[in-house]
Amino acid sequence: MKKTILSVLLLSITAIAGAQTITIAKQGHFSVGGQTIQRPGAYDNSKFVGWAEQEETGQSYRADHAFVDFQIPVDSKKFPLVYVHGYGGSGVCWQMTPDGRDGFATLMLRHGWSSYVVDLPGRGRAGRTSATTTVKPVADEMFWFDIWRIGIWPNYNEGVQFPKDSVSLSQFFREMTPDISDHKQDVPALSALAKRIGNHVLVTHSAGGFPGWMSAMQNSEVKGVVSYEPGGFVFPEGEVPDRIDGLTGGVAGIPVPMEQFKRLTEIPIVLYFGDYIPETPSKNLGDENWRVRLLMARKFVEVVNKHGGKATLVELPKIGIYGNTHFLMQDLNNIKLTDLLNEWLNKNNLME
Repeated sequence: MKKTILSVLLLSITAIAGAQTITIAKQGHFSVGGQTIQRPGAYDNSKFVGWAEQEETGQSYRADHAFVDFQIPVDSKKFPLVYVHGYGGSGVCWQMTPDGRDGFATLMLRHGWSSYVVDLPGRGRAGRTSATTTVKPVADEMFWFDIWRIGIWPNYNEGVQFPKDSVSLSQFFREMTPDISDHKQDVPALSALAKRIGNHVLVTHSAGGFPGWMSAMQNSEVKGVVSYEPGGFVFPEGEVPDRIDGLTGGVAGIPVPMEQFKRLTEIPIVLYFGDYIPETPSKNLGDENWRVRLLMARKFVEVVNKHGGKATLVELPKIGIYGNTHFLMQDLNNIKLTDLLNEWLNKNNLME
């Protein structure tokens, strides 16, 4: 009887890697944040207009929420990890790899860290929004291949940690999802999630970096931030660096009140940047896009620490880890990167 009860309460997931078993105490998904739009009048259920078109009088529409997929292992570490994706994608990037290896969130589960994987409003499984937009097919995969530093199409970067077979590349691009959000709901959704789950560590990627900084400044439940190649940065008013120009529009810091910025000095922060980022201007779009953002990241860390913070910038090639693309969490060496993250989390007393 006891064994039966235990089997109901616990879901065991067994994987080959190291013959290690992950025992999941709880898993599921939920929506968080958003709004309910209510049309005035009385609903008349005798009227049929069509499946796509409706007589909206008296009807409601729930929108602008985030979708959250979570797993909590037995004997989990103190703070769960909340994963925030970047532009053009969804939380899937944290859960899988194009060639079928364990995803980043699964690997961190093996280290004992609970995962809350977010699809931001208007992306992935949170596609019901109040924004009005037109979704059209745009042939852009070669552009993103370059921007995300997989290589210069059609050639892969030398020593790249991204799988080079055509099937994996196809799977990678099929992860992309339309963006039908106005981006005004990202921070409110992360704030609503913070209030629901309590203390946690944010793990952000790319365009998810900026709403991550905002959530960390606004929510005391954020106890640390891990940001993989963030695309945007905040600075105290009066201390914003000059804009850094580049081929893809450059990058400018966003001013925030000092009182708000100081919140970032009270929690541990680490930023990770991968390979193939030059120090001098380049004619390649991907090189330039991340050259200017890495320069701004250095300035960001400098300002945080100047005000008493504890921010670290890790440029992976400088510590002997080579070949990483912009999608570090899906690269072939993602096990090494999760080991590195686990070490940082433990060192900063975020485990217990």
